Amino acid sequence: MLIKQEWKDKGYVDEPIPEGTDLKAEIRRMASEKNAVIMAHYYVDGEIQDIADFVGDSLALAQQAAKTDAQIIVMCGVHFMGETNKILCPDKTVLVPDLNATCSLAESCEAQAFEDFVKSHPDHTVISYVNTTAATKAVTDVVVTSGNARQIVESFPKDEKIIFAPDQNLGGYINSITGRSMLLWNGACHVHEKFSLEKILNLKAAHPQAKILVHPECKGPVVKVADKVGSTAALLKFAIEDDATEFIVATESGILHEMQKRCPQKTFIPAPPNDSTCACNECNYMKLVTMQKLYNCLKYEWPQVEVDPQIAEKAIRPINRMLEISARLGL
Repeated sequence: MLIKQEWKDKGYVDEPIPEGTDLKAEIRRMASEKNAVIMAHYYVDGEIQDIADFVGDSLALAQQAAKTDAQIIVMCGVHFMGETNKILCPDKTVLVPDLNATCSLAESCEAQAFEDFVKSHPDHTVISYVNTTAATKAVTDVVVTSGNARQIVESFPKDEKIIFAPDQNLGGYINSITGRSMLLWNGACHVHEKFSLEKILNLKAAHPQAKILVHPECKGPVVKVADKVGSTAALLKFAIEDDATEFIVATESGILHEMQKRCPQKTFIPAPPNDSTCACNECNYMKLVTMQKLYNCLKYEWPQVEVDPQIAEKAIRPINRMLEISARLGL
């Protein structure tokens, strides 16, 4: 099937969908016919989460990709997630509905600059967050997610010299709870950097019984007021199991969809950013993934994610090491 050049230039197919099309039914039909699995991150729109075969955080999505029998993986998330799937499943077709869905955190760690930094510290073990490009992973010893970073860091000797990249907030948090002094790359997520401590405290004053849930990519002062710090999956688990009925949630607001779905009797309040024009904090890259793009992506089996084989050969090692350590630790 031919793909128009302007679609390639845009990084997604924008062909109009016939009026009256039942998008959900058609997407599920094509997925079944094409032996495709639809995976979605907690940060994409709720309607996409609802139609996906599997919804999860970065670790769970990587684990699911590694074991899927599907021939086509549709990754409803940002580009580095599609790259991770392609590295783990080189023989499968990996699709991302919009190749423009990049990641500010991954972009804050340009591969060549990071490689030069690593070479200037040859006696350090390199630990990189999964929110990195394949090229950055290729100069990494082990990859981590926010859900397993602490355990993987602690699996190394206490005197191990470690570079942690790219998120300085997550790295600083891990240093603070493990007593380590990892060398931190100066990167951050544009969503988690923007949370306002003052506004969170004002919300807490208005909802004194609410518990504050915070992702460790947030700045230190925000993390310090949390009742629970954890990955999206960990925050979801806490919300489900805790007796509290109100929660203030300081991470990308897409997770509130699953929280509310799993706990309809509880109230979830999105923590606001510093920007006074926004009521909640959204990743504009995640929101590039839409139902129309997902439909066209499956229909045309494009855009496909490709990873240079030489880079993939190097990048698979730290990913596999993460999966192996996670399995050994029961994560």
